[in-house]
Amino acid sequence: MSEALSSLAEAFKNVGVSRAYGPAVRVDGEELIPVALVSFGFGGGGTSEGGTGSPGAGTSSDAAAAGGGGGGFVLPLGVYGRDRSGRVAFRPNTVAVLAALMPLVCAVGFAARVVLRAVH
Repeated sequence: MSEALSSLAEAFKNVGVSRAYGPAVRVDGEELIPVALVSFGFGGGGTSEGGTGSPGAGTSSDAAAAGGGGGGFVLPLGVYGRDRSGRVAFRPNTVAVLAALMPLVCAVGFAARVVLRAVH
């Protein structure tokens, strides 16, 4: 199990900015650099031999057990490109930005409701 987690850690060791900013692409003669929010994580655990297993679960108390998992997501935020004046500007992906702001909007709504109820 530890070998598998070590190989995963080694594979993702150099992941960082290169995953958030994609390689530049040309679309209709314009150079664009995609930008994304990237998040991932891994975890694992287990018991050594002689660990505590639950007798009703079909494992003996002398058996070792281990498990692990991982996951991640990528949210495309937009692209960097040149505006009409030639300056580099960020152009957001409206749908993704709205999805990313949804938790904030909900939190503000709940807080406003609490404040309004306290005032009345």
